Amino acid sequence: MEMNEELQGKMMQFQQLQQQVQVLASQKYQIDMQVSEIEKTLEELGKAKKDAPIYKSIGSLLIRNDDKEGLVKELEEQKETLEVRVKTLEKQEKVMREQHQSLQDELTQALQDQQQTT
Repeated sequence: MEMNEELQGKMMQFQQLQQQVQVLASQKYQIDMQVSEIEKTLEELGKAKKDAPIYKSIGSLLIRNDDKEGLVKELEEQKETLEVRVKTLEKQEKVMREQHQSLQDELTQALQDQQQTT
């Protein structure tokens, strides 16, 4: 059974959408992991004694940081930025999944129609 050019184009579009959804899901997962790591760090900073030495990772170095409040604020801002990014990715992923499902339905119908005419 041969597919017409329009159907082949839709199949390619379907595969591209599938790949894009996978990329978005992977990006979202990575950012979720960063948010989780920041939350754990903030939790541990909250448990640390007032005079406990705190170190900040900069590249491959650990630098002592005496400004606990400043570090907490910086981490909270990073977390907020990452959470906004996750929400954006979720919206993009939702739209792409809907497009993907719509195209899948369209392709299924077109293939069924093609089989019935042959």
